[in-house]
Amino acid sequence: MHSVTEKTKRHLIIFIFPILIFSCTQPEPTDLTKVSIIPIPITVEATGSAYTITSETVIYLSESNDETKNVAAYLSNLLHPATGFDFKIELSENEPKAGIYLALTSENNELGTEGYELEVTEDIMKLSANQPEGLFRGVQTLRQLLPADIEAQSVQNQQWQVATGKIVDYPEYEHRGSMLDVSRHFFSKEDVKRYIDLIAAYKMNRLHLHLADDQGWRIEIKSWPNLTVHGGKTEVGGGDGGFYTQEDYKEIVQYAAERYIMIIPEIDMPGHTNAALSSYPELNCSGEAPELYTGTEVGFSTLCTDKEITYKFVDDVISELATLTPGPYIHVGGDESHVTAMEDYIPFINRVQEIVMSHNKKMIGWDEVVNAELDSSTIVQYWSEADNAVMAINQGAKVIMSPAYKAYLDMQYDSASRLGQNWAAYIEVDEAYQWDLASLNATITRDNIIGIEAPLWSETIETMDDIEYLMFPRIMGYAEIGWSPVKLRNWEEYKMRLAAQSSRLKIMQVDYYPSTKVPWVTN
Repeated sequence: MHSVTEKTKRHLIIFIFPILIFSCTQPEPTDLTKVSIIPIPITVEATGSAYTITSETVIYLSESNDETKNVAAYLSNLLHPATGFDFKIELSENEPKAGIYLALTSENNELGTEGYELEVTEDIMKLSANQPEGLFRGVQTLRQLLPADIEAQSVQNQQWQVATGKIVDYPEYEHRGSMLDVSRHFFSKEDVKRYIDLIAAYKMNRLHLHLADDQGWRIEIKSWPNLTVHGGKTEVGGGDGGFYTQEDYKEIVQYAAERYIMIIPEIDMPGHTNAALSSYPELNCSGEAPELYTGTEVGFSTLCTDKEITYKFVDDVISELATLTPGPYIHVGGDESHVTAMEDYIPFINRVQEIVMSHNKKMIGWDEVVNAELDSSTIVQYWSEADNAVMAINQGAKVIMSPAYKAYLDMQYDSASRLGQNWAAYIEVDEAYQWDLASLNATITRDNIIGIEAPLWSETIETMDDIEYLMFPRIMGYAEIGWSPVKLRNWEEYKMRLAAQSSRLKIMQVDYYPSTKVPWVTN
């Protein structure tokens, strides 16, 4: 056996050491067009190299105001747990030579309020947008360009490289959201915050909270305190229920606003009101309070539309909600009011619409509200009858697309799904993705539609894991339907991008449904 002298060893070290240093610092060849991004951006151009985030990386701002500082802090907090790096945030009116640069610009009107451009070179990542909201949406893309381990909550020992190139991106629809039913089963404000974070990660911008139903009243109304004291104390199956204080609700609204998500509160009426009727007998035509309800049937309850106290109640509730809610909308339900005669239902909805407008808000209602005389500012949410959506359009109203057989997150994936219902359809992951808002019905055109909303009704779900199982991965497809133009969407291509998200979802501890329609990537 040949021996190696000490002199030879020294020569080898001198020769190899620079090679090791060079190999550690030189970026590996990458292809930005091959990275899985959901929703798919408008344009992606690759330049074949990489930018590396290090402990020396600084986050720069072109303008230092509350919103840009919040976006920078959000990015820093997103990157810190997995990298272990403490990022400095500094003002730099001119583009720096290195680092991460968050820049407000007015050079591209096409971007609107939510669009962004992301340019990555070996030296700098520049994220630019017309508004801080666009910067925030761009951050969600940036996190998907990094290795999935960036989502970890402990330090990961690896390089943090981003493929170089340029992305230009902006949304197709202004309204891209989900609804969470906290009435059938109550979910804590921490659960709601996680829901907000999960939809924000895929560029959704609306969270509709279904706050009152037959099974429970979930928002404190100070002028009618028994709504929560009595009406909030149970849920489907007879559990303990719960409610949000007004301070809780403000906290949720603020948390959402920091992620550029608008909260839309819903108080369903005149049906779906047993919790209110049980709390205040004067709201019943009989003057007698029914028992609290913990089942799942619908259509059996109604406010007494002939009593003036009913409209005092509605006005007080809307007034307090309007004060608590900075967004422009109050959702009044209006669905499945089967025991309210149409001659009573129509004047009720007309008057409720006036009440909402008197508090400087716009009314949203489920598609049955089209039987009333709608103001052009009112939004109709199509869930059941396409003909109702057409009637809304004929009245000058805009439409949110939530057809139950396509967009309801509480529908089972298939007959073997452990959670969910199937009265509207089985909605597998491919069925959830392969449709377009503007071509579902020939009469409901792009000009009439403000966007998509995927509702999650909670009859069968009790925990955050249950929520995630029905949400994911379908919510990612709904997010792409709302954000990306139809010409860019293709199931065969999308399912490969979705498959590549498996590790990321697992690291985020999302309890997703592993559909056999998707060739999941295991590492």
